[in-house]
Amino acid sequence: MNNFNLHNPTKVLFGKGQIENISKEIPADAKILLLYGGGSIKKNGIYEQVTEALESHKVIEFGGIPANPEYSVLMEALGIIKSENITFLLAVGGGSVIDGTKFLAAAALFEGDSPWDILTQNIRTEVGMPFGAVLTLPATGSEMNSGAVITRASTKEKYAMGGPGLFPLFSVLDPTVIKSIPQRQLANGLADAFVHVLEQYITYSVGADLQDRFAESVLQTIIEVAPKILKDPSDYKAASNFMWSCTMALNGLISQGVPSDWSIHMIGHELTALFGIDHARTLAIITENHYLHNLDDKKEKLAQYATRVWNVTEGSIEERAKAGIQKTTEYFHSLGIDTKLSDYTDDYEGTAEIIATRFTERGWLKMGERGTLTPEDAASIMKMSY
Repeated sequence: MNNFNLHNPTKVLFGKGQIENISKEIPADAKILLLYGGGSIKKNGIYEQVTEALESHKVIEFGGIPANPEYSVLMEALGIIKSENITFLLAVGGGSVIDGTKFLAAAALFEGDSPWDILTQNIRTEVGMPFGAVLTLPATGSEMNSGAVITRASTKEKYAMGGPGLFPLFSVLDPTVIKSIPQRQLANGLADAFVHVLEQYITYSVGADLQDRFAESVLQTIIEVAPKILKDPSDYKAASNFMWSCTMALNGLISQGVPSDWSIHMIGHELTALFGIDHARTLAIITENHYLHNLDDKKEKLAQYATRVWNVTEGSIEERAKAGIQKTTEYFHSLGIDTKLSDYTDDYEGTAEIIATRFTERGWLKMGERGTLTPEDAASIMKMSY
């Protein structure tokens, strides 16, 4: 097992009725900017619960943060933060709203020339404006980590950011919100969390047995609850396990002491930037061919995954590894998610070359857990995924 330092300061308020407790977590004299997305929280009762809980606080609202948090929209919110002397941010939404809030937490205290530099120059945020979150869509784990991904439509770019100053002070996880989420979004959440685990697990062994078991248990739980959630989102037991699995998939626990990959995400982000495809579905497009392309480096862990998670016990290491890859693709299909780029756009020719060029220009020349995946490899994976 590799050395690691683990610190996660986010307080989790889990369960029914926890939204009413957010006022206890925010300073009484705080001036709050309440951030949310397209307005669904005003239809499902969450907005009412939040505003009732904050009735003794000063609150200004900013809605309209899109599914891929858009830089230009966030800059409008940043203007409000500065002009209104906001001191606390509250994200009420899924990963996109929380990610957008993290960008604002960083940008509000940023002293550089342009907040966009935080993203393009990969500037870590050591101290950000304090914020909390009320999770409405399990998927990204952003409610308990310090990372975010921001899109800029004008340049068709999507960048990741992070730093220790971007952990939420608290996050409310109320599984009852699941019942109002559309099927497409539920499927996306199930796929997104699944690939988050794979990126941290299917690398190579460093003898971190407990982390492997943690990762495998999250995968097994997601597989088990997926059909239940899609059939009946009001199933509280299934919803609870789904929500907590999504959080555990990317709150830092399973990544401690082990190598991580994240190449699937790096390629997938470009597909969202170029075509506007849902993030989770870009991951499903790339996953199978990423593992086939890197089979020699990953086959031992893939075989372990196939055996422990999918009960594939027969065949050689390579045969079990390939079976694990196929089981993963079948899982995506069971969620109603297509796994080829051509399923989403007819304008896919040249995508591989665009991605390779972008990676080269950014200096992303040695990706993956071994630092051996090149822009040319990314292009090959992309072409396999057409």
